[in-house]
Amino acid sequence: MDRVAIMGCSGGGKSTLARSLGARLGLPVVHMDTLFWRPGWVETPLDVFKPLVDAAALGERWIIEGNFTGASALRLARADTIIWLDLPRSVCLWRAFWRMAGAFGRTRGDLAPGCPERIDLAFYRYIWTWNRRTSPRAAKAIATHGTAASFIRLKSDGEIAAFLRSLS
Repeated sequence: MDRVAIMGCSGGGKSTLARSLGARLGLPVVHMDTLFWRPGWVETPLDVFKPLVDAAALGERWIIEGNFTGASALRLARADTIIWLDLPRSVCLWRAFWRMAGAFGRTRGDLAPGCPERIDLAFYRYIWTWNRRTSPRAAKAIATHGTAASFIRLKSDGEIAAFLRSLS
């Protein structure tokens, strides 16, 4: 594994897996949220964001975690492994809520500077509707651009842990 794309619902553990996998494999980790969000939770326009993602994807070795399917064609095409975290939405929503509660007002390392944790009902709605709205777009992007990659679907914390153990 030299180029790994990690996708899945927010709160599913993409950033956590990326950090663990990066440490085990000696790969640099790119969090797409740090490329997309500007201070104050301002979105980066697609014509600016996509070249940032493409520049990261042109690297020889990486883990790029996040979804942003509109900016992922090159990332998915260059990935040798795509990991889809497919945890239950109730787990993802619970984790996102507790992550917010534990870090409220502070900016996490996998977010852009100036984007502190906050209560965001639209974000929780995004998580709740992920399977119906976003997951099909992500699956289509993988089917279109990620056909050369090995595909790994992990559906629980136990499967994620077993996958990490298998790399030892």
